[in-house]
Amino acid sequence: MDRLTRLFNPRSIAVIGGGAWGAEVIRQCQKIGFAGDIWVVHPTKDDVAGHVPYRAIADLPAPPDAVFIGVNRHATVAAVQSLAAIGAGGAICFASGFSEAAHEVADGHDLQQALLVAAGNMPVIGPNCYGFLNYLDGVTLWPDQHGGLRVDSGVALIAQSSNVAINLTMQTRGLPLAYVATVGNQAQTGLSEIGKTLLSNPKVTALGLYLEGIDDLTGFVELAAAARRLGKPIVALKTGKSEQAQRAAISHTASLAGSDAGADALFDRLGIGRVSSLSAFLETLKLLHVVGPLGEATVASMSCSGGEASLMADMAQGRSISFPPLSASQQSDLRNTLGPIVALANPLDYHTFIWGNEDAMAATFSAMMSPDMALGVVILDFPRPDRCTAPAWGLVLNAVERAQAQTGRPIAVLSSLVENLPEDVAIDLVARGILPLCGMAEAVEAIAVAARVGKPKGEGLFVPPVVRPAKPLSEAEAKQVLQGYGLPVPRSAYISDINDLADAGRTVGFPVVLKGAGVAHKTEAGAVVVGIADQAALLRAAKTMPTETFLVEQMITDVIVELLVGVVLDPAHGYVLTLAAGGTWAEILEDSTSLILPVDAGGIKQALGELRIAPVLNGYRGASAVDIQAIIDAVLAVQSYVMAQTPIEIEINPLMCGPKGAVAADALITTGERHD
Repeated sequence: MDRLTRLFNPRSIAVIGGGAWGAEVIRQCQKIGFAGDIWVVHPTKDDVAGHVPYRAIADLPAPPDAVFIGVNRHATVAAVQSLAAIGAGGAICFASGFSEAAHEVADGHDLQQALLVAAGNMPVIGPNCYGFLNYLDGVTLWPDQHGGLRVDSGVALIAQSSNVAINLTMQTRGLPLAYVATVGNQAQTGLSEIGKTLLSNPKVTALGLYLEGIDDLTGFVELAAAARRLGKPIVALKTGKSEQAQRAAISHTASLAGSDAGADALFDRLGIGRVSSLSAFLETLKLLHVVGPLGEATVASMSCSGGEASLMADMAQGRSISFPPLSASQQSDLRNTLGPIVALANPLDYHTFIWGNEDAMAATFSAMMSPDMALGVVILDFPRPDRCTAPAWGLVLNAVERAQAQTGRPIAVLSSLVENLPEDVAIDLVARGILPLCGMAEAVEAIAVAARVGKPKGEGLFVPPVVRPAKPLSEAEAKQVLQGYGLPVPRSAYISDINDLADAGRTVGFPVVLKGAGVAHKTEAGAVVVGIADQAALLRAAKTMPTETFLVEQMITDVIVELLVGVVLDPAHGYVLTLAAGGTWAEILEDSTSLILPVDAGGIKQALGELRIAPVLNGYRGASAVDIQAIIDAVLAVQSYVMAQTPIEIEINPLMCGPKGAVAADALITTGERHD
């Protein structure tokens, strides 16, 4: 048993405080049918929600398994200390005013530290959180209304926003919720540890995370690994931007990588499905609960409307979803059932000729479900129950159930609008083992995510140490360092006296490139001139630059394309590698892809193929292709430096790529100082 099991599955509950919040916790426990003991602690009141309080924590008849602390922040610290002393199983700290409010209250950090000392080894969730709902066992350490019901199995949700968590419990989509937990400011116990505890329950089928940030990268990686071992998928909805994304003044890489790209890369690496909205979050979790992860996103779409068939095809455009064409045997079976008028295709508009004929609909749905279909989708919108009747709609559901049983392939019932699938129907479908999907856009996203989830890209993850910025290296210094790790760089000479330019030009060999040393964004500052053919032109160019120190470099010729190769230390997600169209086009084209270190040759090659400029790399319309292996080797050289020296940031822009190699024409490094 891990240290949180007692807290999340208690046999006894204590409520500290007699205010409205604590009283509501008691009412909600009674409402859901909590079967254990409920004790209240209050120094003066004689009744709290029908319970006679104990005067002090020390007076409780036994150490409680779970405690809701609903008193002010200073009294919370004292209560935690008393609970830890008697061996309580854990506590929810409802009060705010700790580190999350450090800008508003001067003692916020100090009070949080006092809370941690008071807790010792006793688990504490929060502060500044609502607590949790356990719908499996009927436990509600929750000071407000919620919309859930007891279930036999379901998904677990963890949210970094208590209000979002409340809203999620109010869903009417038929998604069974096993747990809903909030984490507050995660002073002691983070979402990763909570996630591992909830996933360990065999009645939990999947985990949903509403994230504003990752509590601890090492713990998060362990959570993902635990989920894979258990075969239980994780879906994340992440919001928020880190300061990392605001450092565009330093480099292009920071603006391209940012927190959002880092999150995408991390989730892909760990096999966590990322969604874009709360609606898609719920629909994806529902799909995973009923069906499980999809091997691939191959779909058989069926509806009695050409409009719905077209919408389905359009919604899937740009995603990984495909609609495999019908085989000859499928077409033959469908023709026998649907007659000569219906155009046979996938998505299928089966018209209304068979509406109300359960046998014909079951035969049609079965014929569409070939073995290469990961999921069937029958589009069905129910009429309003307050104004209309729906006697024939149940026949469609029966036909879906029969076809699913006959083919052994999952078939979903999809309402094109969320409100067009009544909750009682959705709940009944889940009970029958049929997936109800609500909303076409949300459903399409859910299908695409369910086909990716649980498939990590690569093995292992480099969790960086604590690193603080040390110093920026000059371009010449950066290139020298990187050359030592195998990165090709141009021949060059650093000049601090303009009179030495002529000798430098001869040493490097014309034509050359002249750069003003120590100037950021050289092109914009007029501090770079390319293709200088002789000494006189070199001197003229130097006199126009806003600097007195220079870098004279070999002119790289036979260049097909320029790339950006950058790595940024994102404390929340690890080292984020960005590959992008480079040079002056880095931000204009916004053509980039990001990966989490470490990467291998195969991952780099795949990432290059995802860029919009990939056709140019591969030789567009008969043109020469670049040396892809040289690019891969250059990226691996950069990675070797990063993992050995743990800098804050490194950028190669541009990496000059031609048919016979790849050379770093410019380099930026901000070194890091370890604080292990």
